[in-house]
Amino acid sequence: MTTAINSEGLAGRQAGTGRPALLGMLEARSVAIVGASARPHSFGSRMLAEVGRSPARPAIFPVNPRYPQIDGRRCYPSLADLPEPVDLVLLGVPDAALEQQLALAAATGCRSAVIFGNAHDVGPASPEASLPLRERLAAIATASEMELCGAGCMGFANVGYGLRAMGYIEPDPLPAGPVALVTHSGSVFSALLRTRRGFGFTLAVSSGQELVTAAPSYLSYALDQPDTKVIALVLEAMRRPDQLRDVLATAAERDLPVVLLTAGNSASGRAMVAAHSGALAGSGAGWEALVRGYGLHRVTDLAEMADTLELFTLMTRRRRPSLPVHEAGHGIATVHDSGLERAHAADLADELGVPFAAIGPATEARLADLLDPGLLPANPLDVWGTGAGTRELFGSCLMALADDESVDVVVLSVDLVTELDGDDSYPLATLDAAERTDKPVAVVTNLPSAIDPQAAALLRGNGVPVLEGMRTGLLALGHLLDWLRCRPAPRPARPPADPARLARARQLLATSGESGTAQLALLNEYGLSTPIVERVTCADEALAAAARIGYPVVLKTDEPAIAHKSDAGGVLLGIADEASLLAGYADLATRLGPAALVCQTAPPGVELALGLVTDPDLGPLVVVGVGGVLVELIADRAVALPASAFEQPASLLEGPRLSALLAGVRGAAPADLGAVAAAISGLAELASELGDQIEALDINPLICGPDGAVAVDALVIPRA
Repeated sequence: MTTAINSEGLAGRQAGTGRPALLGMLEARSVAIVGASARPHSFGSRMLAEVGRSPARPAIFPVNPRYPQIDGRRCYPSLADLPEPVDLVLLGVPDAALEQQLALAAATGCRSAVIFGNAHDVGPASPEASLPLRERLAAIATASEMELCGAGCMGFANVGYGLRAMGYIEPDPLPAGPVALVTHSGSVFSALLRTRRGFGFTLAVSSGQELVTAAPSYLSYALDQPDTKVIALVLEAMRRPDQLRDVLATAAERDLPVVLLTAGNSASGRAMVAAHSGALAGSGAGWEALVRGYGLHRVTDLAEMADTLELFTLMTRRRRPSLPVHEAGHGIATVHDSGLERAHAADLADELGVPFAAIGPATEARLADLLDPGLLPANPLDVWGTGAGTRELFGSCLMALADDESVDVVVLSVDLVTELDGDDSYPLATLDAAERTDKPVAVVTNLPSAIDPQAAALLRGNGVPVLEGMRTGLLALGHLLDWLRCRPAPRPARPPADPARLARARQLLATSGESGTAQLALLNEYGLSTPIVERVTCADEALAAAARIGYPVVLKTDEPAIAHKSDAGGVLLGIADEASLLAGYADLATRLGPAALVCQTAPPGVELALGLVTDPDLGPLVVVGVGGVLVELIADRAVALPASAFEQPASLLEGPRLSALLAGVRGAAPADLGAVAAAISGLAELASELGDQIEALDINPLICGPDGAVAVDALVIPRA
């Protein structure tokens, strides 16, 4: 039989703490464990053991009606029998019991809970249960202002505070360090806690389904902890996007690197867009926009994430060098003991876009004095010769490269295998160099399975990261170079909206479905150049319009039901005279309808596609890519938040294929990049002012030549 909780104790507890519920969860002073068990190796036993190993020593209240006590602790029949409300409840119960237990936790004044189970609906719902179980659980917690970790999670470890709120046995002690980790995956949570790599955590959270408390809340807490210097995110979905953007902005302002791994298609990939820009953006566009907007370091797998986190952890222990931004000739320098592996590293770095430093003549001369005959003093550098004096030779070569002003990061690239003769020259040479330079020093290996664990531990213990793979190591070095060159700077404020222009733009948007003239006029309002265009509905009007515009002209269908004119055969180019115009108009009118546009012919140039797509999480996104007939053949495009596109439009033109086209190919004149950037800024401004009223917008092509950028066709889809 249970007893009602003491109401005076509940009131005193809530009034006495005055702490936010999130703080009550992550820094819990008292923890109730529902489903605690004395049975060895059971989930209830593991929960109890993990909380019991917490250095913070919270008060622990086992809850299970089957036991009067467990391991010398009094065990309570129910949450209602606890002597006081607790900060945190761990719910290690079957899904069928979750709703009852969470409701009891809320009724007894508990501040927060962890739900480990998946919270699946079990059996037929009761007549009063009109919502799925997960929604009912979220409603209970929200109504009681409880924080809720999960469902479907592994719990969390607040390493900095000393709280282990997990149901699975993890290392003791947990690796401490500067990284704050939030992951939707429990397996990733456990794997990263057990990597035995050169990084550790202030906070590690397996947030699961995030029914109530989402990644931004944990990140906000972590950013308030002075020891947090690096953020690691492993996410399947973008929840609480406005809060996420706020915490990412805070991390950027504080110059903290954020390493992001995503899985699955983003919501933007499912957005309903009829414009070409939607297909151009593709899945993952929302994540890409966040990466660009807040300077995130997006990795492609966990191996790259581990290498990148280890490298960033090194930088928290060293003075950050001041590197020139995008200065030619700067980059990494690598020292190898194999000519083939040196060439392999050069090939991979070229593929991945990781630059090698162009070392100077003085450095080359210094290296030449150190190397055996026949070895070239170059970067990357093959050092291996006779094998004599390995420590001194490799250490001196590393230092010669570190002293070169163009070298930003110094790397020993060897396999770091277990030396059967006990030789430890490689790690000692690296440590010698690391002690003598302020520049980052790292080791990159080729085969993780061949690494000597003792050598790796020696290096990591002295602040030198060991990157476990050439590809992932080079990618991590690329992330480091990007961060070292990035400096937080105040963003220019966008001018306030012109009320008169905004009113005109809204009117044009409202009529955009009636004619292409309104769509092009809408672009004009935001500074985008368009050709002269007139709408006609008969042959005589077409002749008169062409006479005013001047031949040659372009004739396009303007039937409102035809969204993509080219796909319908509704665009006729290079009409040079009246006879050709009459024949072309007759053809369009017969096939598609009488409404048409007579347009000025734009000068030749590179064709780009610009557009807006609506992401359900982030709102409007600006998309820039190769346009015209190449839009589906050349997969080179950039996606940005409107603010990023407005402030740094040129950064959206840096894709390798896109930049090559704009620079001029096969004798073509280079495009006016200033005009292209101005068009992107104008579109971004349009998105900022009207984005909530537009489902999609497509400009294809934007013809970019040496004398400007002209939007010759547009499709605007207002939001219903």
